[in-house]
Amino acid sequence: MTSTTHTSAVFTLETMDVPGGTETILRGGRHLLPLLPQAFAGVRRIGVIGWGPQGRAQARNLRDSLAGTDIRVSVGLRPGSASAADARAHGFTEEDGTLGDWLAVTADSDLVILLIADAALAAHHEEIFAALRPGATIGLSHGFLLGHLRATGGEFPPGQGVIAVCPKGMGDSVRRLYEQGAEINGAGINSSYAVHADPDGKATDRALGWSVALGSPYTFRTTLESEYRSDIVGERAILLGAVHGIVESLYTRYRLSGDDPVTAYERSCENVTGPIARTISHAGLRAVREELDPAGREVFDRAYSATYGPAREIVAEIYDEVADGTELRSVVLAERRLGAREMSGIGGSPMWAAGAEVRARRAERALPVEPFTAGVFVATMTAQVDEFAERGHPWSEIVNESVIEAVDSLLPYMHARDVAYMVDNCSRTARLGTRRWGPRFQAAYEQIAYPASELPPNEALLAAFDTHPLHEALAAAAKLRPSVDISVV
Repeated sequence: MTSTTHTSAVFTLETMDVPGGTETILRGGRHLLPLLPQAFAGVRRIGVIGWGPQGRAQARNLRDSLAGTDIRVSVGLRPGSASAADARAHGFTEEDGTLGDWLAVTADSDLVILLIADAALAAHHEEIFAALRPGATIGLSHGFLLGHLRATGGEFPPGQGVIAVCPKGMGDSVRRLYEQGAEINGAGINSSYAVHADPDGKATDRALGWSVALGSPYTFRTTLESEYRSDIVGERAILLGAVHGIVESLYTRYRLSGDDPVTAYERSCENVTGPIARTISHAGLRAVREELDPAGREVFDRAYSATYGPAREIVAEIYDEVADGTELRSVVLAERRLGAREMSGIGGSPMWAAGAEVRARRAERALPVEPFTAGVFVATMTAQVDEFAERGHPWSEIVNESVIEAVDSLLPYMHARDVAYMVDNCSRTARLGTRRWGPRFQAAYEQIAYPASELPPNEALLAAFDTHPLHEALAAAAKLRPSVDISVV
């Protein structure tokens, strides 16, 4: 039996049953906002450094949640930042002291939340550390910096608290669901939190307060190391990279079988981001198979059986390269090589031209789940789950990084904009990983999985899926899901 517990002097925590033990989590909601001054005791100014997707969302959510308190939220940007105009447009200004130079804001803040790009943080963290006021807490939303420090022999400055709150969704989702939460209590994006250094004994409550202020309906504990491993692997696998490889390979398969471009797009990309994602979000992974007719189930079973092995091999390879620092170094090296240059887009392949027509005809009919596509997607998702479980990640982290973040944050945006748009507009770390690993999934499926799908299904593999502890863990997490889907605008 395993138990992951923590305590809070401010918030009332809950125990959640998970396979093999329990986890202690915090259920969020707007009713907790009055507790924020107590959670942030000793913090008079929060500095959000950076105005990328997470910085833009988190600064606004924190400001709105702390309105009426004595705690001020300020945004710090590098000199000449192109983001300054947008920050001003959203109410952060030099005149009222809520917008300023990143090092000046760092020096004046009690909680410094570092949300600049991973590679930029790797290059400039020493300047930021040098500017910290004594006793200030460093806040992160990703463990990348820890991995970089370990790889280069660096460390966080002694005497400074180090915490993390890591939303399990893109920045636009963090803000959009927070806005919906004004009408539906608890709406938001789940977050993990970590306490890496706690010199004054207040780090846990600061981290939980930060998560509540972002609107997280469900906050679970992790470590910085566990977070960056699962997050970076997930980006390259089921959250982005594998999705790209899946839909490209399936589109080609359906076109070769005689489908016109629109039908092939509907059976591949549209199916993953639409009916398959919705089914998993509301009914769980097993429901995708159970709701098929017998003929569809047989197709699903063959696709699942053929895909799981190749998918698991690639996810394991990604994990190894993240764990040994190879993937992190590749991000830093790419940033040095590319500099300010724009990366080329991936939306030029033939399939993306059909997307606009598919989205335009959605109102005409409800698209059914395509069994073969479902088998491929669910097998890939399950392969990531199994790799994370074998590597010792807690179940909350497994289901959030492998399932919930996909179906409740990223796939709805892909459905509204398409997968190519998401890949070309995500963080550079995620974009680099997707461009590296997406083609690996595509090639493995085209060359290994799809030919093998002509064979009879693997009954032992399917039995393992049917009785998988994932279903229990996902059902427990689903009890904390707000009764709202993200509204993509």
